[in-house]
Amino acid sequence: MKLKTYLATLSLKDRDALAVRCDTTAAHLRNVSYGYRLCGESLAINLERESEGEVTCEELRPDVDWAVIRGTAGNARGKEKRAGVS
Repeated sequence: MKLKTYLATLSLKDRDALAVRCDTTAAHLRNVSYGYRLCGESLAINLERESEGEVTCEELRPDVDWAVIRGTAGNARGKEKRAGVS
């Protein structure tokens, strides 16, 4: 779900509470949701956690290789080395 859509489902009080839990401000969340500001990696992680997965890191920062961070990246070359294949 887009951050903008997610924020629209929340009351102003809930948006403020979300911002506090994510260690930012409601104004910054609004700026990120409209594309005026880039979402930092830490904020992306916090938003995914606090939205219970409704807003994902991949959606907020598609330029980051989240699969590596999550440990889900398929690394065929690494598997070959472990298997003794050159």
